[in-house]
Amino acid sequence: MAASGMATSGAPMGQGRLAVRGEPPALVLRADSIAVRQALAQVVAQLADQGLTIEELGSVELVLAEALNNIVEHAYAGEPGGEIQLWWTLSPRGLHVRIADSGREMPDGRMPLNLGKCAADHAAIVPEGGFGWFLIAGLARNIVYRREGGVNILTFRMIVGEPVENFFAASEGDA
Repeated sequence: MAASGMATSGAPMGQGRLAVRGEPPALVLRADSIAVRQALAQVVAQLADQGLTIEELGSVELVLAEALNNIVEHAYAGEPGGEIQLWWTLSPRGLHVRIADSGREMPDGRMPLNLGKCAADHAAIVPEGGFGWFLIAGLARNIVYRREGGVNILTFRMIVGEPVENFFAASEGDA
């Protein structure tokens, strides 16, 4: 079931302007809320064609919406001309996602949450509500943020496309 996202729109944005190693992005979008909505619809439609369930598609859309909107609101803070690059690959181990932008670095150079804390501690550990990061951490695995050559890079994996009984075994090993 290996498949990669293919851009059908958004690619003319200056693809390659961000210095990220590897394959060209599947999708390049402007850092604004309308472009994010369009990108979400495109990704969900492509993944639906790959056989993901409606629940999996909803989780993927939620995590991507939170991550992409965080970039628009915080990394670029409404500045015009921002660009977001998105890669995804569907494999037997799940949906692997990489998102890159050249906006502001995350505070202290790291994600604004402690993945080891529980929901009761959430308000004390995440600034400005930060419920998006809490949702991302609850639905995604192997979350990594780094800044490389002035580029923010967020990678994560979502467990999708497999029977429910395999989900619990995979989740325990990834926590």
